[in-house]
Parts: sequence; structure tokens; C-alpha cells
Amino acid sequence: MTIRLDPTIETTADVFSAAHAPVLTIDPGDTLIVRSLDASGYLEPQQHPGQEQHKLRPQSRGHCLTGPIAVRGARPGQRLALRLHALRPDPWGWTVAAALDTPVSRRLGLVEGPPSWLLWQLDADARTGRESRGFVRDLAPFLGVMGVAPAEPGEHSTIAPRAASGGNIDCRELVAGSTLYLPVAVPDALLYLGDGHAAQGDGEVGGTAIECAMTTELTVDLVDDRPLTQIHAETPAGLITFGFDADLNLAAGDALDAMVGWLALRYEVDRATALALASTAVDLRITQIANQTWGVHALLPADGLR
Repeated sequence: MTIRLDPTIETTADVFSAAHAPVLTIDPGDTLIVRSLDASGYLEPQQHPGQEQHKLRPQSRGHCLTGPIAVRGARPGQRLALRLHALRPDPWGWTVAAALDTPVSRRLGLVEGPPSWLLWQLDADARTGRESRGFVRDLAPFLGVMGVAPAEPGEHSTIAPRAASGGNIDCRELVAGSTLYLPVAVPDALLYLGDGHAAQGDGEVGGTAIECAMTTELTVDLVDDRPLTQIHAETPAGLITFGFDADLNLAAGDALDAMVGWLALRYEVDRATALALASTAVDLRITQIANQTWGVHALLPADGLR
């Protein structure tokens, strides 16, 4: 079955919570066509940089996410498999840098100055974006936020990604053709989707990508037999594991630990041998430094080991 879900005030949220009533209930194996607004929930494009346009949620506390979507029968200990078929950005988007006092903006000496805004016209068919000053960027659309409700009671910010439930992962490799595996933390999972990015570099170094509304077609499956309990992905670029922590050393260690475990199972070798193989083929990349909890992903390229 294919089901469409569009963003309205009733079908969106700006925090994660296990107490949220689902806006839609699906069965494992159903296909969804989900439209999400950009991270800020803008309803119309800016006409000049920094213009405050109307938002769906004017007092939003976090990303404007579509959901939560209940997956009937999902239970803690299982994994959701999000099989991404197509992602199509809306015709416009924006980028802003140095808008907040962050470790990055302080390090670069940009806290006192005005922020810089880029306004983009996006051509989904040609897969290009043109900025108002003439810069052109190839598009590779993905969702920055794909996550389930955390098990802990109360409301939880959408800003920081969580190892136990996903969320604001911001990995630019999660394009169409990818499958993201998320641990289920609460009954029926309660899945949230949004934060469309038409294009982003590893790191999302300025704090935003090309932020845009997105229409995503995906199939949501429920699986028990994955080799890893952690968040991981199969993408056109290769196999990916993740680490999230305010300390990049710990984030890198978590991503590598998960990848070594995956290689050991995949190739039926001990962990020391898996680490040796990883040292020849696996790339450690900075996923994002834009959030309070930074991310690292380990990538085994599709042609990395045969």
C-alpha cells in the first residue's frame, strides 16, 4: 500500500516524544510519500536574504518534522528499515552561516558580524541549484532528520542526534537508493521525517545545508535479523556506521567500533583482522559539526573489499 502524508499543523512536530499521538499508522512494508517543510517550516521563499517569512510553526522549538508515524507491531529491540526510493526538493531553498554563537563561529571569529544568507532556486529535474549571485551547486537530496521517539519520557529536542533513536543525523550519503536501519525505542516506533537538504558537504560546517522542503518516497520495513543493533546504513556509496558525541574522538571511536563489528561478521574474521581490513579500505568522515552532538561516520566504499 502507498500512503501520502503532507505537513499541516496537525501532522507535524517540533520535538520528539513517546507521548505524541501518531498522525498516521502504517503496516510494515507500506510505502509512504511524505512531504516535509524545511527545517524552519517556511511556507514561502525569502524575497531577500534574511527575510522573515511565514512559518507553519512560528514559535517552533526545533525542526519542523512530519510525524510521528506509528509502525504497527514495532517493538523495542527491533529495527526499522527505511528504504529510500526517491527524494525531490521543492523549487527553492536557503543556507545561512554565522547566525548563532557556536564553537565554529567563535573559532572563525564570526560571532560579532552579520550572518550570511544564500537563496537558491532548485531544479530537481536537472539536479542543480542556482544561488542568487550565480553560484551553481549539483544537487544530491536527502533528509537531515530521520528518527524515532526516544524511550525516555518527556519531550526531546530535535537538534542533537541520538545513538539509540537517530534523528538529526545529517549524513549526505543517505540519498535515494539507501536503506537506513534505526533501533526501535518505543512500541510502534513513532517515526519522524524532515529537514530536507538539497545538497550538503561532509560536516555541514556552516550549520545549514541547502535547506528545503522535500517530498520523500520510502518503504518502511521492520527487521529482526540485522547484524548490528546500532544505527547503520547501506547506501550507493557503501556501508555506513555512525558515532555521535560532543567529543569527536568518542564519536569516531563509536563509528569505528560498529564498523569493525560489522566487518568481522560480514567476512567471518576476528575483530583484529577486521580492524586491519578497515585500515586499508574504510574512510572515517565528519558527518556534521552543526549540532550540540557532533557526528562521525565510517564508510566502507561499495568497491572497498571483494
